[in-house]
Amino acid sequence: MLVSRISVLLVVVIFTVITIAEARENRYLKSRQEMVRQIENNVRATRFYIDKSELNDRVMSAMLTVPRHEFVPAEQREYAYENRPLPIGYGQTISQPYIVALMTDLLEVTDEGKILEIGTGSGYQAAVAAQLVKTVYTLEIVEPLAIEADSRFQRLGYENIVNKAGDGYYGWSEHAPFDAIIVTAAASHVPPPLVRQLKPGGRMVIPVGSRFQTQQLLLITKDDAAIIRTRQILPVRFVPLTGRH
Repeated sequence: MLVSRISVLLVVVIFTVITIAEARENRYLKSRQEMVRQIENNVRATRFYIDKSELNDRVMSAMLTVPRHEFVPAEQREYAYENRPLPIGYGQTISQPYIVALMTDLLEVTDEGKILEIGTGSGYQAAVAAQLVKTVYTLEIVEPLAIEADSRFQRLGYENIVNKAGDGYYGWSEHAPFDAIIVTAAASHVPPPLVRQLKPGGRMVIPVGSRFQTQQLLLITKDDAAIIRTRQILPVRFVPLTGRH
């Protein structure tokens, strides 16, 4: 009789835990859906800057899929799906979801693509990009953040992300050339090593400007003849790109 009661109690406990977990996931899904609606509103509001009134469906699907709450510190989790940047420690931030979606969209990647990301941070941008391409290579100069991101990628099953600690200014020549490069920190200028590592036909998105002046999000394209063209997209604010350069 005692064994039977214990078995029943275990079943009740397990059922309760599962129910709580499902309720939590449903809440997060609803929060992501609301986040996506806010991104759509931002896109429409900035359409004259970005020259489009909606983003690629694949990008929006990735934004709806990736659990942003897994990429923020525990004390920030309740704010994870607000459409704003959040602190992740070491003076760094996780970018505003609208900016993550926009920058990803501007890359125009294919599912066979290879991306280089400069500034892993918590890993959220890399996780979004990983939904869209074959491989994401990502560099983070703050070693503790790089270690945390690597652990997070493994725990969440992102097997097509390769990351390491390093100075992103110089890129990752071992794996170049890249179909696309995304820089998630503001540089004072476009790093020449990154331009060299961009494949002909490739696209780079990078914020340029100082911490105390207006920064501009730039789209840089390299055509098949290796001619570089630059287009300003919109004003932004990012933490600075750091390193010995």
